[in-house]
Amino acid sequence: MHLMTLPEWLALLENRHSKVINMGLERVSQVKERVGIAFSCPVIMVAGTNGKGSTCAMLESILLQAGYRVGLYIKPHFLNFNERARIGGESAGDADLVENFEVIEAHRGDVPLTYFEHTTLAILRLFSQANLDVVILEVGLGGRLDAVNVIDADVSIVTSVDMDHMDYLGDTREKIGLEKAGIFRPGKAAICSDPVPPQSLIYHAQTIGADLWLLGRDFNYSGDKQQWNYGGRHQRRHALAYPSLRGANQLLNATAVLAALEVLRDRLPVGAQEVRSGFVLVDLPGRFQVLPGRPTVVLDVAHNPHAAATLAQNLSNMGFHPTTFAVFGAMQDKDIDGILAKLKPYVDEWYFTDLPLPRAASAEFLRQKLLATEIAVESQIKVQTFPSPMDAYANAQSRAAENDRIVVFGSFLTVAGVMHARKNGNF
Repeated sequence: MHLMTLPEWLALLENRHSKVINMGLERVSQVKERVGIAFSCPVIMVAGTNGKGSTCAMLESILLQAGYRVGLYIKPHFLNFNERARIGGESAGDADLVENFEVIEAHRGDVPLTYFEHTTLAILRLFSQANLDVVILEVGLGGRLDAVNVIDADVSIVTSVDMDHMDYLGDTREKIGLEKAGIFRPGKAAICSDPVPPQSLIYHAQTIGADLWLLGRDFNYSGDKQQWNYGGRHQRRHALAYPSLRGANQLLNATAVLAALEVLRDRLPVGAQEVRSGFVLVDLPGRFQVLPGRPTVVLDVAHNPHAAATLAQNLSNMGFHPTTFAVFGAMQDKDIDGILAKLKPYVDEWYFTDLPLPRAASAEFLRQKLLATEIAVESQIKVQTFPSPMDAYANAQSRAAENDRIVVFGSFLTVAGVMHARKNGNF
């Protein structure tokens, strides 16, 4: 029998199942039970429209500083698939991933699995065999019907609720909030760090008997420009360092992290210095990531209006830059008008890019979207289209002066395309 490599497995899984997204947990649950995936250590699950990745990264960083063996499932990846599965702060190796792909394949029988479902089950099994102290799972889409929700979490976090993936999750915050609340479990901590949580989320938590923690009621933060403080139900933490992750909403995410650690304080005790070090050392690519050098380059995977508004606020808080160039590519099903509206005041020149997926919006489509809102001053808008993020970025680099700013944002594929190009020495 031909033993497949990791790239061969990923190619097989991408091509095998016709539906990229197939909502429902029956098939995943069936295979999970066959394989016997279970955890004896605490499991933290994180959902939300925005802020999931940052919250997961901060949890991992602090728990690693405390000496725990941490498994982190985070997605999507930028440069290689292995980034999605981290054990002890390091990406999983090809051999470990392949072994678990094979196990899932051997046990699934005639149960069809999507790419995401098969890879999720493989990573869950990898973690279940890795003698971990704690597992952190990022939800991909929604919550209730996401594949990771076949696991019962000890602590569930919903970071924010806003409009995204509306074709799957609903067209109101209340509907989307209910989907995200689907990760809550009876008798377990359910943390929400959205300052204005949907009533549907609150009601669902109460209905199932989850232990609901709300920002402003059960936990909060305060601070000044130098440091900040956390207050929970039974725990206070003072003189904390601000997270090294940049951005206006990171304190909301950090506060949810500390609430989760408060819930688990008897099983996973963490000291004050470990919390401080974890916040200082945390690193997460593509979330308002400012690269060293000139011109200033910002990478951000803002791909919905809520995230775009946060990006706009972060850009406005930066120092003065004579010209801002935007490299932008997105999926067709996104609220592109809403995204562009948030960023237009901060962008002088637009560089729209095609992306290598059928469901991506074309660069020309994006250009027409922008021009449709600016008919009166169309001749004044500086906008170009490009076949790839690398081409768009190269053109922006050639035009930008030392004190200018280039913002690469939108789909993960947009940011990843530029990351690939920089890694390969093209710039």
